[in-house]
Formats: sequence, structure tokens, C-alpha cells
Amino acid sequence: MRYRTLGDSGIEVSEISLGSWLTYGSGVERDQTEACTKAAFDAGITLFDTSNIYGQGTAEAAWGEVLPGSRARAMCSRPRSSSR
Repeated sequence: MRYRTLGDSGIEVSEISLGSWLTYGSGVERDQTEACTKAAFDAGITLFDTSNIYGQGTAEAAWGEVLPGSRARAMCSRPRSSSR
């Protein structure tokens, strides 16, 4: 896996991310969510894309259950609203 630094933050993340749009928490069961997330970690993925609107917040809730033991190794990103 290749990694990049996020701007001037000094935080290094994988070039590939795992997204949760219309999947985790609504279309994909928890055991499958956990298996996919573990496979992503095993592949070196450390960037996870989610939003509080994905699955009406269920995607974030699902990763909230799956990621707690991995927070030191993971970075979650959220899209920024253009209305802000």
C-alpha cells in the first residue's frame, strides 16, 4: 500500500480508501461490514470515507461499532457540504 500525507497535517493515510456510501449499516449486514473493514486493514487501508447522511447515519454507526479498537490506525473522512 502507498501512503500520502494529508496536506500540512502530518497525518499519513493510505492512497486508497474504503467508502461506506449506501452500504454499511443499511445494505450490508454488520458481520460483512466487519469482515470488509478487517480486510481493508489487512491490505493496509487506513482511510475510511463516511458521512452522517450515508444510510441516514447508519454507515457511521456501523463503523462506530467496528472501528473502536482500530482508531489509532484509522482516519475517517467526511465530505464537506458546499453550503458551509
